Parts: sequence; structure tokens; C-alpha cells
Amino acid sequence: MKRLYYLTDTLNSVSQISDDLHNKGVTDWHIHVLSKDEAGLYHRHVHSAHLFQQNDVIHSGELGAMLGGTISLITVFVLYVILPFISEPVPPMIPLIVAGVFTLFGAWSGGLVGSMRDNYKIAQFHDDIEQGKHLIMVDVHKPQEQQVRQQLRQYHPEALLAAIGSSWILPFNRRFWLKPKRL
Repeated sequence: MKRLYYLTDTLNSVSQISDDLHNKGVTDWHIHVLSKDEAGLYHRHVHSAHLFQQNDVIHSGELGAMLGGTISLITVFVLYVILPFISEPVPPMIPLIVAGVFTLFGAWSGGLVGSMRDNYKIAQFHDDIEQGKHLIMVDVHKPQEQQVRQQLRQYHPEALLAAIGSSWILPFNRRFWLKPKRL
């Protein structure tokens, strides 16, 4: 799925865009708004962004798990190659436990770090949001993308298409390391 990032200045615009997208068949599950005015979104029945879209828990947790997994591979290598010459051989269950502990600790500590940072996909909009703008994230399937873009361009010229990205966080995809393409 593609994610379209729109910036707008007013909650009225956000509410109208949400209603128009609903009329086009886009559900609440595919529209998320990030704003400093959470109460305003709530009172207008607009679906706000959830914790994982606001903070970098998932992305940083995956990075931490990869780092912990790499460290565990090095540690297991040391256990199997270097230590047998010094003492008795290492039982086979020990490397599995070591690998699991390091990987889980990496994921946990990465998630903790990510909970204190903006999501890497929306960090570029931090200043805009702090200035009172509203970030509308619309997840669309490829055939639906042009229809949604045309709808917003035609009926909501005040909404600026700010970036295009993916709604997925896939650690082995090259886009995992990149932010959404800002327009």
C-alpha cells in the first residue's frame, strides 16, 4: 500500500477531506491524522494517528533486533570457535539461548529508544505539526491512488501533497532506510 501525506492548516479542512474520502470508499482504517489538536480531531470524529504511527517503536525495535542478532552471531561464533580450545565444548542449547537473549534485548532496547522519537517517516513534518498544521496520512491501493489524488487536488486545493511513501515497515527492503519522498 502507498501512503500519501497531505498537510493542511485547518481542522475544517481535515474534517471535509475525511468525509470526502469516506464517500470515495476510503475507510477510517486507511485515514490517519497527526495533529497537536487531538481534542479537535476527537470532537470532529476524525481518526487520529496511533502510537506506532507517531513514535518510532517498530522501526527502532527492528533495528535493535538486527543489531542484537548480529552481536549474538559474533558471540556464538566466539563460543564455538575460540572457547572449545580453552575448555570443554559448549552445549548446543547455550548458543540458541544467547542468540535469543541478545536479539530480544536489542529489540526491546530499540523499541524503548524509538518510543522517545518521532516516527522516522513523519519526522520531516515535525516543524509543520508544531506550527499547528495537520498531517493527513491516507493509505491507498495502487489503483485507488490516482482517484484519491485527483479528488483532493480538485476539491481541496488547500491540502498540500507533501510526500509519498509506503505504509509498511519492512526491515529488509531498501526503503526501510529511507524517509518518504517529500515533494
